[in-house]
Amino acid sequence: MQDVIRSFYRGLMPNMIGNSVSWALYFMWYGNIKDLVRSARGSGSQLNSSDYFLASGMSGILTAVFTNPIWVIKTRMLSTARNAPGAYRSIAHGSYELYRTEGVRGFYRGLLPSLFGVSHGAIQFMAYEQLKNKWALKRKGGQAGLTNFDFLYLSAASKMFAGSITYPYQVVRARLQLYDARERYKGAMDVVRQVFQREGVTGFYKGLGPNIIRVLPSTCVTFLVYENMKFYLPRMWQGNDFEEQPEAAK
Repeated sequence: MQDVIRSFYRGLMPNMIGNSVSWALYFMWYGNIKDLVRSARGSGSQLNSSDYFLASGMSGILTAVFTNPIWVIKTRMLSTARNAPGAYRSIAHGSYELYRTEGVRGFYRGLLPSLFGVSHGAIQFMAYEQLKNKWALKRKGGQAGLTNFDFLYLSAASKMFAGSITYPYQVVRARLQLYDARERYKGAMDVVRQVFQREGVTGFYKGLGPNIIRVLPSTCVTFLVYENMKFYLPRMWQGNDFEEQPEAAK
């Protein structure tokens, strides 16, 4: 019984580390790149859809390069039973075995489709920012009038929109990161060919529903925390009072 319960949490640690590091790096680069674009366009200028797409795309590329090793280990931990031959017992054990058997290149298996998958974050953030700008027009006080519920709704809508468009790349990436990927596939295009031949177009969307259900809660919470921290942290550092708080902070 204990093994059954533990199996539900297999891969939890690399998933937590991967998501935490990924979001932290992503938001850091995203904010900095937006500031650079805004400075280049002139102070006070409004960013457009292409600006958001550029900022999120570049942030996604940088994040993918830094975090790909974590996702390789996570994928392999989830794709095998704990007691299976060659299974990774932990992140440290997985890192050691991966380096021992495949070298540094092993940590970057699936990186190419991950880079193509940057479009997911780019589309999501472009949709989120545009939805937020339009939604703010309906609120008294503009963006300062947006509530926590608004952030939850907008982040969920943008995530589902982006996920529905870009999910096939996740299927390709996951299959390239399996233990036996080197024996089964010759590369990303070979994965595409085999999936299409054996499963048709629907093969590229296998698991889309459960995936959206799985990622929506964490995505919504992440955006909610991000928006609130974006409001609170500057005021904490500057020692400002909180007498005029936006609705999002209430």
